[in-house]
Amino acid sequence: MSLSLNTIRPARGSKRLKKKIGRGNASGHGSYSTRGQKGQRSRAGGRNKLKRLGFKQILAATPKNRGFKSDKPKNQAVNLVALDDAFKDGAKVNGKSLLSAGLVNSAAAPIKILGQGELKLKNLQFSGVKLSASAKTQIEKLGGKVI
Repeated sequence: MSLSLNTIRPARGSKRLKKKIGRGNASGHGSYSTRGQKGQRSRAGGRNKLKRLGFKQILAATPKNRGFKSDKPKNQAVNLVALDDAFKDGAKVNGKSLLSAGLVNSAAAPIKILGQGELKLKNLQFSGVKLSASAKTQIEKLGGKVI
């Protein structure tokens, strides 16, 4: 049998007959027509759709229900170990110098220096970056300044 537009048929079992209700008790869906007995959902128009006003309130609440993505930019983390490879003694460390060293992706986004690893450089000057407490103690121990 060749395949052409007049011979195409849906796959077996993919089509289901619609449930016919209210066609007498012999059909199995007579009397209450699958609606049960009393109650709002058994009546005509019983299951109200959301009106516009209620829907606006739900839209307003969705971030609280499902979580949301914060608008605040995330800190770009730089460890002290990475500074050893990228800078020399007495260097000025700021957003631009970290960007040119390839340690961060953007100078505009907030940058935080973390205290992982051992710092060997002396007299570093930090400006325009955040510092963790452990990083700050290591820097100041080696004569560095935080501006």
